[in-house]
Amino acid sequence: MEVTARWEGGYRCTMRIRQFQLRVDEPPASGGTDTGMQPTEVLLASVASCFTLAIAHVAMKTGAALAEMSVTATGDYEGPRFRRIIVRVDSAHPVDDLVDLARRAIRVCYVSNTLRGGPEIEYLVGDMSIHRQPPSPVEAAPLPTP
Repeated sequence: MEVTARWEGGYRCTMRIRQFQLRVDEPPASGGTDTGMQPTEVLLASVASCFTLAIAHVAMKTGAALAEMSVTATGDYEGPRFRRIIVRVDSAHPVDDLVDLARRAIRVCYVSNTLRGGPEIEYLVGDMSIHRQPPSPVEAAPLPTP
């Protein structure tokens, strides 16, 4: 999977993802023109949407008739990163069943699993590697058991 961001000037860029287009920009207070989401909002949207689909996937696999549902991801800033991301699930679905679905969904949510595992990140300029950040040395927290 690959996504390329094309700079459009200022604090604005656009990404073509399959047949879709996504614009990223900063709000005016940060020097942008507010024509798109901030990158940190895109990150939180990735967490919320992936966990939503993970719960739906688990529900389909177990034959659960899932009621309406929303997932909210909230990030607490600490310097130039999020210190904590809170993922909240709300639904009219019975709470005990929803807890079970959410616990199972944690195992199959690609975005939160990637963040939890602290993947290696390598920065290239053209083909030249300029920095490699190793995977997080902290062991990922164990997944909850159903």
